[in-house]
Amino acid sequence: MAYDRYIAICKPLHYRTIMDSRTCVNMAAAAWGSGFLNTVLHTANTFSLPLCQGNVLDQFFCEIPQILKLSCSDAYLREVGLVVVSAVFAFGCFVFLVLTYVQIFRAVLRIAPEHDQHKAFSTCLPHLAVVSLFLSTVFFAYLKPPSMFSSSLNLLLAVLYSVVPPAVNPLIYSMRNQELKDAVWNLMTVFQK
Repeated sequence: MAYDRYIAICKPLHYRTIMDSRTCVNMAAAAWGSGFLNTVLHTANTFSLPLCQGNVLDQFFCEIPQILKLSCSDAYLREVGLVVVSAVFAFGCFVFLVLTYVQIFRAVLRIAPEHDQHKAFSTCLPHLAVVSLFLSTVFFAYLKPPSMFSSSLNLLLAVLYSVVPPAVNPLIYSMRNQELKDAVWNLMTVFQK
């Protein structure tokens, strides 16, 4: 999505030739393929781990770090390696996203009329909001210091990054609709009274 916005804003005259159906299919296939490969590697490795501390997790889904805590073999090192590879891949995607948005914002700020700047920002900011919400909770969940360990905090963070972004995604993307903005504003004013 960031690349699509980049082409639409920074190279609008070439948009139809760059973002043709073949490019969209290739980008979707790359995203789905890499996600599927990552999932298969983690699932196959996780299912091969022997569990010696029971099979009850303090989560509402089978999250890899929680399963690793139940493992009693040295095979967990393979999974840690896979998590590191996934983190490097995710960091690469994050860097691509940041660089893309830096280029977009540079191009938008060169646009003279303020109305055109507002229109360009309004197409990018919803995507950036959803991605930021997801990444900030994931980074905090996986990179928090061990001193902050709490099963209830882990559960809360898991809900935040697995449930909240998909739930607010339609709301954030539809905030460009004036009727919805008015309805949300009316709802907020009712609750303030």
